[in-house]
Amino acid sequence: MSIENRSLLGALLFVGAAQFILVIAFAEALYPGSYVATNFLSDLGVGQTALLFNASVAVLGACVFISSLIGRRTLGRGLTITLAITGACAVAVGRFPETTGAPHVVFSVAIFVFGAVSAIISYRVLRPPLSHFSVGLGIIALVALVLMFTLHDLGISLGGTERMTA
Repeated sequence: MSIENRSLLGALLFVGAAQFILVIAFAEALYPGSYVATNFLSDLGVGQTALLFNASVAVLGACVFISSLIGRRTLGRGLTITLAITGACAVAVGRFPETTGAPHVVFSVAIFVFGAVSAIISYRVLRPPLSHFSVGLGIIALVALVLMFTLHDLGISLGGTERMTA
């Protein structure tokens, strides 16, 4: 992969993730009664923060999906596929908020699973120490997902556990 493509891929992933994190913080401040302990992230996708949150998760998804296309020749088949699925599902979550029920749940779970798997298998293309951090964060995300589905919140609420997964 050329230096320019590698830089573009990294920039897209960074911008997508950074804007999403910032929008979450902003939307939580705007959301009436929002509290990490009692609200899931997807609660921000309905009501007065809906447009902001749903657009942000779609932008994140588009950045991840485009990154998978840019890096498809050098990321390896597994990472390219998991990133593409993660990105496509994030765009879908932006289109199907939690009020849509099953479609939202399926796409959300897929983001959590394939995003964590992407982080773990990215060790092949990352250099230490980033490769170690990525594997560690992917494992933490999968463990948090299992805890969330088994209703174990480690004392930080299911909303907090979901944020660890994300």
